[in-house]
Amino acid sequence: MQFSRRAWLATGSLLFAVPTVTQAVVADDPLPGWAPGEVKQRLLQFVEQATREGGAGFIPVAERIAVFDNDGTLWPENPVPFQAAFALDTLRGRVADHPEWQADPHVQAALAGDVPALLANQHAGLLRLLALTHQGLTVAEFQARVEKWLQTARHPRFERRYDECVYQPMLELLAHLRSRGFQTWIVSGGGADFMRVWSERVYGIAPQHVIGSHGRVKFEMRDGRPRLVKTLDHLFVDDREGKPAGIHQFIGRQPVLAFGNSDGDKAMLEYTTIDNPRPSLGVILHHTDADREYAYDAQPKSSGKLVEALADAPQRGWLVVDFRRDFRSLFPAPRQ
Repeated sequence: MQFSRRAWLATGSLLFAVPTVTQAVVADDPLPGWAPGEVKQRLLQFVEQATREGGAGFIPVAERIAVFDNDGTLWPENPVPFQAAFALDTLRGRVADHPEWQADPHVQAALAGDVPALLANQHAGLLRLLALTHQGLTVAEFQARVEKWLQTARHPRFERRYDECVYQPMLELLAHLRSRGFQTWIVSGGGADFMRVWSERVYGIAPQHVIGSHGRVKFEMRDGRPRLVKTLDHLFVDDREGKPAGIHQFIGRQPVLAFGNSDGDKAMLEYTTIDNPRPSLGVILHHTDADREYAYDAQPKSSGKLVEALADAPQRGWLVVDFRRDFRSLFPAPRQ
């Protein structure tokens, strides 16, 4: 992911073919949503070797750390990253109460859907949008807004809740890793507070295992009650070189598995797989399926540019997941 990492800051029956990971998975195939082939084989082999005590690939439980980018890796990031969609919807809902915003060129760009304009000048438009829609809220107020949005908003292409647009094969992989003693962490350029609202319910990843972009939070007493208030002061952007720094700060161990989908994840893949005293594996998800999802690498619609990391994959030994080839299914069955 490019933009969303740096700033925050189907059609068809196959889309709904595989049950969610909360249902039983065939015992001899923990990854039924993955097509047979080298990718699935190498993933299962790595986990098996890492957990075989006494084997050459064994990794102690405390060091079984797997880190995952979010946008484009665990769920889509097109036509815009989902947090951007949330911010845009929030802006549209509040702009009538703030007529002074209408003169702001960044607001005008956002309302017109001009994503390139929001990305220009080091994402100045996005930061302005975040300031208008996020800053000054208490953490509890922000969480409530995110929850309400998730209940009502729908993805424009898939016509389902955003938190139902999650990759079924990745849900299976997360569950399999945890069943074998791995810790699963999100390391994303998305906002940490945004992801912590739903990460446990959707991915099984606890809020304390979410590393994301964040600003300073202030403690205040409001009406005699303790409150945490969001700011954009001291903004930490969990993208590119920020990802290894965030991993060190919040985890304190070098991961052994890293999953990403863009050049924004390249530093995290390098940190995980180069000079690691333990066996390690880097995995890149390559969006190649325009029929069921999207197809892009060098020219994404908004974020997720993948050029440098893809070119480095062969020499680094990174595994490349081809959506069209390797994902037998895409999304879980929708909720009833």
